[in-house]
Amino acid sequence: MLAKAFNRYIDNFRGFSREIWILTLSTFINRAGTMVLPFLSKYLREDLGFSLGKVGWIMVCFGLGSMTGSYIGGKLTDKIGFYRIMVFSMFTSGLLLFAIQRVTSFYGLCAAMFVLMAIADMFRPAVFVSIRTYARPENRTRAMTLLRVAINLGISAGPALGGLIIMGIGYKGLFWVDGATCIAAITLFFFLIKEKKNTATQHPEGTPKKSPLTDIPFAMFLYCSFIIALIFFQLFTTLPLYHHDGFGLSEVYTGLLISLNGVLIFIFEMPLVGFMERKNIPKMKVITVGSFFMALAFYILLFNFNASILVINILFITLAQMLCFPFANSFALGRAPRGQEGHYMALYTMTFSLAHIMSAKTGMEIIATIGYTYNWLIMGSLGLTATLVCYLVHKKLLHF
Repeated sequence: MLAKAFNRYIDNFRGFSREIWILTLSTFINRAGTMVLPFLSKYLREDLGFSLGKVGWIMVCFGLGSMTGSYIGGKLTDKIGFYRIMVFSMFTSGLLLFAIQRVTSFYGLCAAMFVLMAIADMFRPAVFVSIRTYARPENRTRAMTLLRVAINLGISAGPALGGLIIMGIGYKGLFWVDGATCIAAITLFFFLIKEKKNTATQHPEGTPKKSPLTDIPFAMFLYCSFIIALIFFQLFTTLPLYHHDGFGLSEVYTGLLISLNGVLIFIFEMPLVGFMERKNIPKMKVITVGSFFMALAFYILLFNFNASILVINILFITLAQMLCFPFANSFALGRAPRGQEGHYMALYTMTFSLAHIMSAKTGMEIIATIGYTYNWLIMGSLGLTATLVCYLVHKKLLHF
């Protein structure tokens, strides 16, 4: 019985091309080396002595650079191909990480963070488009999920390694290691995967390109993606504060709760996505259910009778995450006309960058003004609006 269950679990990881596995390994190496981000605000505050206001502005530049990079990367991917963008983005951002540790002025860091993220996040739409080339249509969603598993594993390992590096050689070591892993990851990719022209995704000659924003179902989908991401990022901004303020939990327990999210995704996301693919359930239908669970995760916090409610909150967020993100990635890529995959994926990834910028600011302002309870109520209600819009997109697509 156990052997059969194990084999069924392993079956979800079969059927991928060699290129997908190499891309996954490169992504894991890169994400495991991404140690600067979790400690960036601490580095700016404690090592460089900036005020909280200045730290906030540097992080805004960080987010704006991410949005800019996503847009430029998508447009260039359509023009010159994903392969060159991926290689340029990761190699150059690795070199910039070596250099950026020497920048210590406020305005210099604002500019440096903007440029770094503008180049680094050119990678994001390009890597999504690469999935269309290296994965078969029937396992494209699972291939994207495999990349997400690699990202989650890397992100889980990165902060622990980063803490050890800070203890050993200080914050400067983070920039050296992060830059080195960027270069190592893309070097592995460059030597093991050769550029492949995907003629199936070239824009047909003589066919005018249209703006993705005139694609009404896709524009509605972008709104849903933004709202779901805005709510999800509360996991890393307001929720850790609530753990302490509402229930007196230490950083250790907050870390364990967030780690629970990563562990559950690692174990269950791929089998869940594989099951949905085999049943051929429409992607927008799955996203609709996921957005409902995201709303429910925050409504449940209104019943704050004891700390066990925080575990239920994490379970609902994790389930919503597993249903929303892999299928949203796949829907966005599948919706793109030939030759416009980069533009579509750029706008999709930009919704996450914008949500990242706005999530902390919005949540913190609500908490400071009217308290945690209203923040959970507002976030849950936003989740319900996203659920409704997702449902409308699903119904609209059924009539095409």
